[in-house]
This record gives sequence, structure tokens and C-alpha cells, in this order.
Amino acid sequence: ITMVDAIEQERVLLTGVRQHADYVVDTTRFEVAQLRETIISLATGGSCRGLLHVNVVSFGFKYGIPADADLVFDVRFLPNPYYEISLREKTGQDPQVRNYVFCDGTADRYLDRLYALLDFLIPQYTKEGKAVLTIGIGCTGGRHRSVAIAEAVSQHVLEQNVSTTVTHRDSVKG
Repeated sequence: ITMVDAIEQERVLLTGVRQHADYVVDTTRFEVAQLRETIISLATGGSCRGLLHVNVVSFGFKYGIPADADLVFDVRFLPNPYYEISLREKTGQDPQVRNYVFCDGTADRYLDRLYALLDFLIPQYTKEGKAVLTIGIGCTGGRHRSVAIAEAVSQHVLEQNVSTTVTHRDSVKG
């Protein structure tokens, strides 16, 4: 079967659906961005511009970098709670672990610089029409430092009125 024959068969099969459709969009000459803009515009009644969602993912480098990460930041230089027996089994969501990671001011200085970069980049990605921006924050095991920093980054992005989620991919791994 040729491509032309397959397209014709598809048209026949979709005849009933087409009769009930509110919109029919000829995508023959669309670029991917045009198709995306058209579908979102039809579904929402507006433009897809400004609909960026930021997904912040903490991870452990020993388990690999998230495949879908657009930006990856390494925080293995920060104080490591793993070496404190009382903190080892906790995660970066625990206030004690967070305080340890932020104890010497290095994390705060790092975040000041990272926030400035993200405050510049996020509007650029939004303007470009990107739908999802995935930011990976990694430490060795993904339990302490990356979790604490990912939480802070997610909160900062949310405070900029940008939709965000935070995921801790490796925080419960051994």
C-alpha cells in the first residue's frame, strides 16, 4: 500500500468523525509549531504563547541525567548531609536537611545566580512558544542537596507566576 492509498483509506474511515467535527484543520503545509499553535488556540480560545510549564526534577547523577531535561544543574559542591548520620535517611524536604545544605551561604549565593539565569531564560522560552521546560537539579544520590535546591527553584518559579511542578526522581532510592 502506498502513502497516498493509506491517506485515502484514512479519509474514508474518518468521514463519520468529520461530519460531527466542530473544526477541520488542513495541516498539509503546517510546521510543528503552527500545528501546536492552532490546536491550542482552538482548544483554549486563545494563543499558546505564555502557557509554559516548568518541571523541576531532582535526581542523582549516579542514576543518570533525566532524558527529558532541557537544563541540568549540578549541586554536588554543596555541603552533603549524607555524611551526617542523623540526616542520612532524610530527604532535602526535611527542614534539618535543608538547613544543612544552606548552612554556609554557598547555596544562597548559587541560587541568586541561578534565579537570575532562569528569570532571563523563562520569558525567552515562553516567547518562543515552548510548552514545557524541564530543569534537572542533580547531586550524587538525588536524596538531599538536589531535593532541597529543586524545592527552592520550584518555589521561585511559582513566585514568578509560572506554572510549575517539582518531582524528586531518586529521593527514595538507596
